[in-house]
Amino acid sequence: MSLQQPAVFCNMVGDWPALHWDVKHLSAMLDGKTIQFRIGLKAMDLVPQFETSCSYVKATLEEFFAWSSGQPSSLSGPFSCFEHSKYWAYADYKYIARIFEDKEEVFQDVRWSDFGFPGRSGKESTLWIGSEGANTPCHLDSYGCNLVLQIQGRKRWHLFPPGDTSFLYPTRIPYEESSIFSKVNVANPDLKRFPEFKNTTAHVVTLSPGQVLLVPKHWWHYVESIDPITVSINSWIELDSDHEARVEEAITRTLVCALKSAESSSDGDPWLNPTEVEATSHEVNLQYLNQAVSVYFKCQKANVSEQAHRSSRAGQETRAPCKRRKRQVSCEPQDCQLLNHEFSSSTFKAEELQKIPFGPHLIQVLPQSQETSSLGAGAVASDDRDLLHENEGGHFGKLHCTRKQLVMSNDCTTPANQMDSDSSPNALQAALSTNDLLDCLVNPHVIRLVAQLLLERARV
Repeated sequence: MSLQQPAVFCNMVGDWPALHWDVKHLSAMLDGKTIQFRIGLKAMDLVPQFETSCSYVKATLEEFFAWSSGQPSSLSGPFSCFEHSKYWAYADYKYIARIFEDKEEVFQDVRWSDFGFPGRSGKESTLWIGSEGANTPCHLDSYGCNLVLQIQGRKRWHLFPPGDTSFLYPTRIPYEESSIFSKVNVANPDLKRFPEFKNTTAHVVTLSPGQVLLVPKHWWHYVESIDPITVSINSWIELDSDHEARVEEAITRTLVCALKSAESSSDGDPWLNPTEVEATSHEVNLQYLNQAVSVYFKCQKANVSEQAHRSSRAGQETRAPCKRRKRQVSCEPQDCQLLNHEFSSSTFKAEELQKIPFGPHLIQVLPQSQETSSLGAGAVASDDRDLLHENEGGHFGKLHCTRKQLVMSNDCTTPANQMDSDSSPNALQAALSTNDLLDCLVNPHVIRLVAQLLLERARV
Protein backbone atom coordinates (compact mmCIF):
# COMPACT_ATOMS: atom_id res chain seq x y z
CA MET A 1 0.00 0.00 0.00
CA SER A 2 1.46 3.40 -0.95
CA LEU A 3 1.83 6.38 1.35
CA GLN A 4 -0.70 8.64 -0.30
CA GLN A 5 -2.24 9.32 3.10
CA PRO A 6 -0.84 10.23 6.52
CA ALA A 7 1.18 7.68 8.46
CA VAL A 8 3.14 7.57 11.71
CA PHE A 9 6.66 6.13 11.91
CA CYS A 10 7.50 4.48 15.24
CA ASN A 11 10.86 3.36 16.64
CA MET A 12 12.82 5.22 13.97
CA VAL A 13 14.56 8.03 15.86
CA GLY A 14 15.59 6.48 19.17
CA ASP A 15 19.25 7.42 18.66
CA TRP A 16 18.64 11.00 17.48
CA PRO A 17 20.26 13.60 19.77
CA ALA A 18 17.34 15.91 18.88
CA LEU A 19 15.08 13.78 21.11
CA HIS A 20 16.71 15.61 24.04
CA TRP A 21 15.58 18.99 22.72
CA ASP A 22 12.97 19.70 25.36
CA VAL A 23 12.36 23.30 26.43
CA LYS A 24 14.95 23.22 29.22
CA HIS A 25 17.62 21.84 26.89
CA LEU A 26 16.76 24.34 24.16
CA SER A 27 16.82 27.17 26.67
CA ALA A 28 20.39 26.26 27.57
CA MET A 29 21.33 25.99 23.90
CA LEU A 30 19.89 29.43 23.12
CA ASP A 31 21.59 30.93 26.20
CA GLY A 32 19.22 33.86 26.74
CA LYS A 33 18.48 34.53 23.06
CA THR A 34 14.94 35.85 22.51
CA ILE A 35 12.53 34.45 19.95
CA GLN A 36 9.08 35.62 18.87
CA PHE A 37 5.95 33.99 20.26
CA ARG A 38 2.46 34.22 18.79
CA ILE A 39 -0.20 34.74 21.47
CA GLY A 40 -3.79 33.60 21.05
CA LEU A 41 -6.91 33.12 23.14
CA LYS A 42 -7.80 29.68 24.43
CA ALA A 43 -11.44 30.67 24.01
CA MET A 44 -12.91 29.18 20.85
CA ASP A 45 -15.63 30.49 18.58
CA LEU A 46 -16.96 29.58 15.14
CA VAL A 47 -14.21 31.19 13.06
CA PRO A 48 -10.49 30.37 12.87
CA GLN A 49 -8.00 32.38 14.89
CA PHE A 50 -5.72 33.45 12.07
CA GLU A 51 -2.23 34.81 12.72
CA THR A 52 -3.44 38.29 11.77
CA SER A 53 -5.64 38.35 14.88
CA CYS A 54 -2.94 37.26 17.32
CA SER A 55 -0.58 39.25 19.53
CA TYR A 56 3.19 38.85 19.44
CA VAL A 57 5.93 39.06 22.07
CA LYS A 58 9.66 38.39 22.13
CA ALA A 59 10.90 36.33 25.05
CA THR A 60 13.51 33.80 26.11
CA LEU A 61 12.58 30.14 26.51
CA GLU A 62 13.28 30.54 30.22
CA GLU A 63 10.59 33.24 30.39
CA PHE A 64 8.22 31.08 28.34
CA PHE A 65 8.77 28.12 30.66
CA ALA A 66 8.12 30.28 33.75
CA TRP A 67 4.89 31.63 32.22
CA SER A 68 3.61 28.26 31.00
CA SER A 69 4.38 26.78 34.43
CA GLY A 70 2.56 29.58 36.26
CA GLN A 71 5.65 30.77 38.11
CA PRO A 72 5.39 34.16 39.91
CA SER A 73 8.40 35.51 37.98
CA SER A 74 6.28 35.59 34.81
CA LEU A 75 4.04 38.33 36.28
CA SER A 76 6.58 40.99 35.34
CA GLY A 77 8.03 39.51 32.16
CA PRO A 78 7.05 39.78 28.48
CA PHE A 79 4.01 37.53 29.06
CA SER A 80 2.70 39.65 31.95
CA CYS A 81 -0.24 40.97 29.91
CA PHE A 82 -1.45 37.46 29.08
CA GLU A 83 -3.02 35.31 31.78
CA HIS A 84 -1.85 31.74 31.30
CA SER A 85 -5.32 30.30 31.92
CA LYS A 86 -6.76 32.39 29.08
CA TYR A 87 -3.98 32.50 26.48
CA TRP A 88 -1.58 30.20 24.69
CA ALA A 89 1.84 30.99 23.24
CA TYR A 90 3.48 29.52 20.15
CA ALA A 91 7.01 29.96 18.79
CA ASP A 92 6.24 28.58 15.34
CA TYR A 93 8.13 28.43 12.03
CA LYS A 94 11.52 28.88 13.74
CA TYR A 95 14.16 27.89 11.20
CA ILE A 96 16.88 26.00 13.04
CA ALA A 97 19.53 27.34 10.67
CA ARG A 98 18.67 30.88 11.82
CA ILE A 99 18.18 30.55 15.56
CA PHE A 100 21.27 28.35 15.86
CA GLU A 101 23.35 30.09 13.21
CA ASP A 102 26.26 30.26 15.67
CA LYS A 103 25.93 26.58 16.66
CA GLU A 104 25.97 24.75 13.34
CA GLU A 105 27.10 21.55 15.02
CA VAL A 106 23.58 21.04 16.40
CA PHE A 107 22.22 20.64 12.87
CA GLN A 108 23.44 17.04 12.95
CA ASP A 109 21.19 16.27 15.93
CA VAL A 110 18.40 15.88 13.34
CA ARG A 111 18.98 12.96 10.96
CA TRP A 112 16.42 12.85 8.18
CA SER A 113 18.90 10.59 6.35
CA ASP A 114 17.31 7.76 8.37
CA PHE A 115 14.19 8.34 6.26
CA GLY A 116 16.06 8.19 2.96
CA PHE A 117 17.13 11.81 2.56
CA PRO A 118 20.96 11.86 2.60
CA GLY A 119 22.48 15.07 3.91
CA ARG A 120 19.20 16.43 5.21
CA SER A 121 19.53 17.60 8.81
CA GLY A 122 18.37 20.31 11.17
CA LYS A 123 19.68 22.88 8.71
CA GLU A 124 16.64 22.20 6.52
CA SER A 125 14.22 21.92 9.44
CA THR A 126 11.89 24.10 11.50
CA LEU A 127 11.30 24.21 15.25
CA TRP A 128 7.88 24.60 16.94
CA ILE A 129 7.46 25.32 20.67
CA GLY A 130 4.03 25.87 22.21
CA SER A 131 1.90 25.84 25.33
CA GLU A 132 -1.37 23.96 25.76
CA GLY A 133 -3.96 25.15 23.26
CA ALA A 134 -1.43 26.60 20.80
CA ASN A 135 -2.64 25.82 17.32
CA THR A 136 -2.14 26.31 13.61
CA PRO A 137 -5.30 27.18 11.62
CA CYS A 138 -6.44 24.54 9.16
CA HIS A 139 -4.50 24.90 5.91
CA LEU A 140 -2.68 23.00 3.20
CA ASP A 141 0.89 23.54 2.04
CA SER A 142 1.26 24.18 -1.67
CA TYR A 143 4.74 22.66 -1.85
CA GLY A 144 6.11 19.22 -1.02
CA CYS A 145 5.24 16.77 1.72
CA ASN A 146 5.98 17.14 5.42
CA LEU A 147 7.82 15.04 8.01
CA VAL A 148 7.15 15.99 11.66
CA LEU A 149 9.05 14.70 14.70
CA GLN A 150 7.40 15.11 18.10
CA ILE A 151 9.94 15.72 20.88
CA GLN A 152 8.11 16.98 23.99
CA GLY A 153 4.43 16.77 24.86
CA ARG A 154 1.70 15.71 22.45
CA LYS A 155 -0.03 17.34 19.52
CA ARG A 156 -3.35 16.40 18.00
CA TRP A 157 -3.52 16.51 14.20
CA HIS A 158 -6.76 16.76 12.23
CA LEU A 159 -5.98 15.92 8.60
CA PHE A 160 -8.23 16.03 5.54
CA PRO A 161 -7.46 14.58 2.08
CA PRO A 162 -7.00 16.83 -0.99
CA GLY A 163 -10.39 15.68 -2.24
CA ASP A 164 -12.04 17.53 0.66
CA THR A 165 -10.78 20.92 -0.54
CA SER A 166 -14.14 22.26 -1.69
CA PHE A 167 -15.75 21.16 1.60
CA LEU A 168 -13.19 23.20 3.57
CA TYR A 169 -14.01 26.54 1.90
CA PRO A 170 -10.46 27.53 0.88
CA THR A 171 -9.33 31.15 1.08
CA ARG A 172 -6.11 33.08 0.41
CA ILE A 173 -6.93 35.81 2.92
CA PRO A 174 -4.86 36.19 4.99
CA TYR A 175 -2.32 35.80 2.21
CA GLU A 176 0.81 33.75 2.76
CA GLU A 177 2.79 32.19 -0.06
CA SER A 178 2.41 28.41 -0.13
CA SER A 179 -0.40 28.30 2.48
CA ILE A 180 -4.07 27.91 1.56
CA PHE A 181 -6.26 28.44 4.62
CA SER A 182 -9.72 27.11 5.40
CA LYS A 183 -12.50 29.47 6.46
CA VAL A 184 -13.80 26.73 8.75
CA ASN A 185 -12.75 26.41 12.36
CA VAL A 186 -12.52 22.62 12.16
CA ALA A 187 -12.34 22.39 15.96
CA ASN A 188 -15.75 24.05 16.26
CA PRO A 189 -17.33 24.23 12.77
CA ASP A 190 -20.18 26.54 11.89
CA LEU A 191 -22.27 24.08 9.88
CA LYS A 192 -24.94 26.68 9.18
CA ARG A 193 -22.45 28.88 7.37
CA PHE A 194 -20.30 26.05 5.99
CA PRO A 195 -22.73 23.14 5.49
CA GLU A 196 -20.46 21.22 3.10
CA PHE A 197 -17.95 20.68 5.91
CA LYS A 198 -20.06 17.76 7.09
CA ASN A 199 -18.91 15.91 3.96
CA THR A 200 -15.25 15.96 4.98
CA THR A 201 -13.42 12.85 6.17
CA ALA A 202 -11.12 13.71 9.04
CA HIS A 203 -8.07 11.61 9.85
CA VAL A 204 -7.20 12.36 13.49
CA VAL A 205 -4.06 11.29 15.33
CA THR A 206 -2.31 12.30 18.55
CA LEU A 207 1.43 12.43 17.96
CA SER A 208 3.58 11.48 20.96
CA PRO A 209 7.29 12.03 21.64
CA GLY A 210 9.56 9.90 19.46
CA GLN A 211 6.99 9.49 16.69
CA VAL A 212 7.26 10.95 13.19
CA LEU A 213 4.21 11.89 11.12
CA LEU A 214 4.22 11.98 7.33
CA VAL A 215 1.81 14.54 5.89
CA PRO A 216 1.46 13.84 2.14
CA LYS A 217 1.24 16.62 -0.40
CA HIS A 218 -1.86 18.83 -0.29
CA TRP A 219 -3.34 17.22 2.81
CA TRP A 220 -5.15 19.80 4.94
CA HIS A 221 -4.18 19.93 8.62
CA TYR A 222 -5.21 21.61 11.85
CA VAL A 223 -2.71 21.10 14.68
CA GLU A 224 -3.18 21.74 18.41
CA SER A 225 -0.87 21.30 21.40
CA ILE A 226 -2.66 19.27 24.06
CA ASP A 227 0.04 19.17 26.78
CA PRO A 228 1.41 22.04 28.91
CA ILE A 229 4.51 22.33 26.70
CA THR A 230 5.15 20.85 23.27
CA VAL A 231 8.24 20.79 21.08
CA SER A 232 8.40 19.43 17.54
CA ILE A 233 10.63 19.62 14.47
CA ASN A 234 9.53 19.36 10.87
CA SER A 235 11.05 19.38 7.40
CA TRP A 236 9.24 20.08 4.15
CA ILE A 237 10.41 17.64 1.47
CA GLU A 238 10.58 18.95 -2.09
CA LEU A 239 8.74 17.16 -4.91
CA ASP A 240 9.02 17.43 -8.69
CA SER A 241 5.43 18.65 -8.87
CA ASP A 242 6.42 21.72 -6.84
CA HIS A 243 7.58 23.46 -10.02
CA GLU A 244 4.02 23.66 -11.35
CA ALA A 245 2.78 24.60 -7.86
CA ARG A 246 5.18 27.56 -7.86
CA VAL A 247 3.63 28.80 -11.09
CA GLU A 248 0.21 28.58 -9.41
CA GLU A 249 1.52 30.45 -6.37
CA ALA A 250 3.04 33.17 -8.58
CA ILE A 251 -0.33 33.69 -10.28
CA THR A 252 -2.06 33.81 -6.90
CA ARG A 253 0.40 36.36 -5.51
CA THR A 254 -0.04 38.58 -8.57
CA LEU A 255 -3.83 38.60 -8.29
CA VAL A 256 -4.06 38.97 -4.52
CA CYS A 257 -1.51 41.81 -4.33
CA ALA A 258 -3.06 43.63 -7.29
CA LEU A 259 -6.59 43.62 -5.91
CA LYS A 260 -5.84 44.09 -2.22
CA SER A 261 -3.27 46.84 -2.85
CA ALA A 262 -5.90 48.73 -4.86
CA GLU A 263 -8.22 48.86 -1.83
CA SER A 264 -8.34 51.85 0.46
CA SER A 265 -5.87 51.47 3.33
CA SER A 266 -8.58 52.70 5.68
CA ASP A 267 -10.52 49.45 5.26
CA GLY A 268 -8.49 47.93 8.09
CA ASP A 269 -8.44 44.45 6.56
CA PRO A 270 -5.28 42.64 7.75
CA TRP A 271 -4.99 40.66 4.53
CA LEU A 272 -1.23 40.03 4.62
CA ASN A 273 -0.09 37.30 6.99
CA PRO A 274 2.65 38.37 9.44
CA THR A 275 4.99 35.83 7.81
CA GLU A 276 4.95 37.99 4.66
CA VAL A 277 7.24 41.02 4.93
CA GLU A 278 5.31 43.29 2.57
CA ALA A 279 3.01 43.36 -0.44
CA THR A 280 5.23 43.12 -3.52
CA SER A 281 4.68 45.36 -6.55
CA HIS A 282 2.99 44.19 -9.71
CA GLU A 283 6.26 44.41 -11.61
CA VAL A 284 8.04 42.21 -9.08
CA ASN A 285 5.18 39.72 -9.10
CA LEU A 286 5.25 39.46 -12.90
CA GLN A 287 8.99 38.87 -12.75
CA TYR A 288 8.40 36.15 -10.17
CA LEU A 289 5.75 34.59 -12.43
CA ASN A 290 8.01 34.59 -15.49
CA GLN A 291 10.86 33.06 -13.49
CA ALA A 292 8.57 30.31 -12.16
CA VAL A 293 7.37 29.50 -15.69
CA SER A 294 10.96 29.45 -16.97
CA VAL A 295 12.06 27.08 -14.20
CA TYR A 296 9.07 24.83 -14.87
CA PHE A 297 10.09 24.31 -18.49
CA LYS A 298 13.78 23.87 -17.67
CA CYS A 299 13.00 21.21 -15.11
CA GLN A 300 10.57 19.48 -17.47
CA LYS A 301 13.31 19.36 -20.08
CA ALA A 302 15.78 17.99 -17.55
CA ASN A 303 13.31 15.31 -16.46
CA VAL A 304 12.72 14.23 -20.08
CA SER A 305 16.47 13.97 -20.62
CA GLU A 306 16.89 11.90 -17.46
CA GLN A 307 14.04 9.58 -18.41
CA ALA A 308 15.63 9.06 -21.82
CA HIS A 309 18.94 8.29 -20.14
CA ARG A 310 17.28 5.74 -17.87
CA SER A 311 15.51 4.12 -20.81
CA SER A 312 18.78 3.77 -22.69
CA ARG A 313 20.26 1.94 -19.71
CA ALA A 314 17.24 -0.33 -19.22
CA GLY A 315 18.08 -3.98 -19.70
CA GLN A 316 21.81 -3.49 -19.18
CA GLU A 317 23.12 -6.06 -16.75
CA THR A 318 25.39 -5.12 -13.89
CA ARG A 319 26.75 -7.05 -10.98
CA ALA A 320 26.80 -4.17 -8.53
CA PRO A 321 23.58 -2.32 -7.59
CA CYS A 322 23.37 1.07 -9.29
CA LYS A 323 22.91 4.15 -7.15
CA ARG A 324 20.27 6.53 -8.38
CA ARG A 325 21.81 9.72 -9.71
CA LYS A 326 20.97 13.08 -8.20
CA ARG A 327 18.97 15.38 -10.38
CA GLN A 328 21.46 18.15 -11.06
CA VAL A 329 18.93 20.73 -12.12
CA SER A 330 20.43 24.19 -11.75
CA CYS A 331 17.42 26.15 -12.80
CA GLU A 332 16.17 28.27 -9.96
CA PRO A 333 15.95 32.09 -9.88
CA GLN A 334 17.43 33.70 -6.81
CA ASP A 335 14.18 35.08 -5.43
CA CYS A 336 11.91 32.11 -6.11
CA GLN A 337 13.16 29.89 -3.25
CA LEU A 338 13.09 26.99 -5.64
CA LEU A 339 14.56 23.55 -5.11
CA ASN A 340 18.33 23.65 -4.76
CA HIS A 341 20.12 20.99 -6.75
CA GLU A 342 21.88 19.77 -3.61
CA PHE A 343 18.50 18.62 -2.27
CA SER A 344 17.31 17.16 -5.55
CA SER A 345 17.87 13.64 -4.27
CA SER A 346 15.15 14.39 -1.70
CA THR A 347 12.74 15.06 -4.55
CA PHE A 348 13.20 11.57 -5.87
CA LYS A 349 13.40 9.90 -2.48
CA ALA A 350 10.13 11.47 -1.31
CA GLU A 351 8.35 9.80 -4.19
CA GLU A 352 10.08 6.51 -3.41
CA LEU A 353 8.98 6.89 0.21
CA GLN A 354 5.37 6.65 -0.91
CA LYS A 355 5.95 3.03 -2.00
CA ILE A 356 6.87 1.77 1.48
CA PRO A 357 4.29 -0.72 2.82
CA PHE A 358 2.67 -0.36 6.24
CA GLY A 359 3.90 -2.55 9.08
CA PRO A 360 4.28 -2.68 12.86
CA HIS A 361 6.51 0.41 12.85
CA LEU A 362 4.57 2.38 10.24
CA ILE A 363 1.00 3.03 11.32
CA GLN A 364 -1.58 4.31 8.88
CA VAL A 365 -3.67 7.28 10.03
CA LEU A 366 -7.19 6.15 9.16
CA PRO A 367 -10.47 8.03 8.75
CA GLN A 368 -12.27 8.49 12.02
CA SER A 369 -14.97 5.94 11.34
CA GLN A 370 -12.31 3.25 10.79
CA GLU A 371 -9.58 3.98 13.32
CA THR A 372 -10.87 2.24 16.45
CA SER A 373 -11.63 -1.03 14.73
CA SER A 374 -8.58 -1.08 12.44
CA LEU A 375 -5.73 -0.11 14.77
CA GLY A 376 -4.88 -3.43 16.38
CA ALA A 377 -3.05 -3.95 19.64
CA GLY A 378 0.07 -5.09 17.83
CA ALA A 379 0.35 -1.77 16.07
CA VAL A 380 0.51 0.21 19.31
CA ALA A 381 2.75 -2.07 21.32
CA SER A 382 6.09 -1.02 22.78
CA ASP A 383 6.37 2.75 23.26
CA ASP A 384 3.46 3.54 20.96
CA ARG A 385 0.66 3.21 23.50
CA ASP A 386 -0.10 6.91 23.28
CA LEU A 387 -0.84 6.84 19.56
CA LEU A 388 -4.47 7.72 20.11
CA HIS A 389 -7.12 8.35 17.50
CA GLU A 390 -10.02 10.55 18.60
CA ASN A 391 -12.83 9.29 16.38
CA GLU A 392 -15.88 8.36 18.29
CA GLY A 393 -18.07 8.09 15.20
CA GLY A 394 -18.60 11.52 13.40
CA HIS A 395 -16.85 13.14 10.55
CA PHE A 396 -15.07 15.74 12.66
CA GLY A 397 -13.51 15.61 16.12
CA LYS A 398 -14.63 17.29 19.31
CA LEU A 399 -11.19 18.82 19.95
CA HIS A 400 -12.07 20.24 23.37
CA CYS A 401 -15.24 21.97 22.26
CA THR A 402 -15.56 23.69 25.64
CA ARG A 403 -13.04 26.25 24.39
CA LYS A 404 -14.29 29.23 22.47
CA GLN A 405 -11.95 30.74 19.94
CA LEU A 406 -11.31 34.42 19.15
CA VAL A 407 -13.73 35.90 16.62
CA MET A 408 -12.34 37.38 13.43
CA SER A 409 -14.18 40.55 12.54
CA ASN A 410 -14.35 40.88 8.77
CA ASP A 411 -12.52 38.05 7.06
CA CYS A 412 -15.57 36.67 5.30
CA THR A 413 -18.89 38.20 4.37
CA THR A 414 -21.99 35.99 4.45
CA PRO A 415 -22.68 34.92 0.84
CA ALA A 416 -25.79 36.31 -0.75
CA ASN A 417 -27.26 32.85 -1.30
CA GLN A 418 -27.39 32.25 2.47
CA MET A 419 -30.18 34.78 3.15
CA ASP A 420 -33.00 33.77 5.44
CA SER A 421 -35.58 31.56 3.79
CA ASP A 422 -38.35 34.07 4.52
CA SER A 423 -36.53 36.93 2.77
CA SER A 424 -38.52 38.54 0.03
CA PRO A 425 -37.27 38.35 -3.59
CA ASN A 426 -36.64 42.09 -3.47
CA ALA A 427 -34.53 41.98 -0.32
CA LEU A 428 -31.07 43.46 -0.65
CA GLN A 429 -28.24 40.96 -0.96
CA ALA A 430 -25.06 41.23 1.08
CA ALA A 431 -22.55 43.42 -0.75
CA LEU A 432 -19.74 41.40 -2.28
CA SER A 433 -16.26 42.32 -1.08
CA THR A 434 -12.81 42.08 -2.64
CA ASN A 435 -12.22 39.01 -0.49
CA ASP A 436 -15.33 37.36 -1.93
CA LEU A 437 -14.05 38.04 -5.43
CA LEU A 438 -10.61 36.68 -4.55
CA ASP A 439 -12.08 33.51 -3.04
CA CYS A 440 -13.43 32.77 -6.52
CA LEU A 441 -10.51 34.04 -8.59
CA VAL A 442 -7.77 32.28 -6.62
CA ASN A 443 -9.72 29.17 -5.70
CA PRO A 444 -7.24 26.26 -6.03
CA HIS A 445 -9.25 24.65 -8.84
CA VAL A 446 -9.41 27.93 -10.79
CA ILE A 447 -5.72 28.71 -10.29
CA ARG A 448 -4.75 25.22 -11.45
CA LEU A 449 -6.70 25.75 -14.67
CA VAL A 450 -5.22 29.22 -15.19
CA ALA A 451 -1.71 27.83 -14.67
CA GLN A 452 -2.30 25.12 -17.25
CA LEU A 453 -3.59 27.67 -19.78
CA LEU A 454 -0.67 30.00 -19.06
CA LEU A 455 1.88 27.20 -19.50
CA GLU A 456 0.27 26.20 -22.78
CA ARG A 457 0.50 29.80 -23.98
CA ALA A 458 4.16 30.05 -22.89
CA ARG A 459 4.97 26.76 -24.59
CA VAL A 460 3.90 28.08 -28.02
